[in-house]
Amino acid sequence: MTSTHVSASSVDSDEVAYYERLAHRWWDVEGPFWPLHRLNVFRVAYIRERVATDLGLDPAQERPLDGVRVLDVGCGGGILSESMARLGAEVTGVDVTEKNIAVARLHAQSSGLSIDYRVASVDRLVDEGLRFDVVLNMEVVEHVDCLPDFLADCGRLVEPGGTMFVASINRTPAAYVIAILGAEYILRWLPRGTHHYRKLVPPKMVREYLGDQFDLLHETGVRVNPLTRGFSYSRWLGVNYMLLLQRQES
Repeated sequence: MTSTHVSASSVDSDEVAYYERLAHRWWDVEGPFWPLHRLNVFRVAYIRERVATDLGLDPAQERPLDGVRVLDVGCGGGILSESMARLGAEVTGVDVTEKNIAVARLHAQSSGLSIDYRVASVDRLVDEGLRFDVVLNMEVVEHVDCLPDFLADCGRLVEPGGTMFVASINRTPAAYVIAILGAEYILRWLPRGTHHYRKLVPPKMVREYLGDQFDLLHETGVRVNPLTRGFSYSRWLGVNYMLLLQRQES
């Protein structure tokens, strides 16, 4: 069943309007979302390896995530959701922008993929009592209002013993120079206004709002080569970072 309910508790109306205007460009690999397409290849490899290892599965298999219940929060046009589905996962993708979900559904259908897309916010899924083995929170936390409530709801959606991935941009002067001034105003890799410094989220804030029910399993910085436009791991979390957290069993 597809939900069309959206709660206003953590939804930023300005962000919704911004992505409504760009919705039709999600699958244009040369369009405004090209950095996301490139980043997706990098982060899918990270998720694949980490989830498979955590569950005792073989990441080298064609469909190593067969039967793993995955929630893609803020799924947009479905770029990450489709990658997870191709790895065998049972994917639910949620977004508060109706046009994004419309694009995602159409593309999944044309690709022959079965993905449960919903126009909904995370608190709606909590109300339904849903739980997932893996919750993907990738490039989302910097776009929501009321971050403590949002992350608390995301945490409730993780099955005890399950994991959550969080990827975002740190709130540091270096992040402002590289991720905002550099990427949006100088190189113009992203549309201006994609990110706002005051809404960037330090990793320690993610962990604080998720609370002591979650243990940090792994963290890594992510860097991009401006010449090759390629992504790689970094020990420094000062700009882009990814966190892997596990909800305690009890």
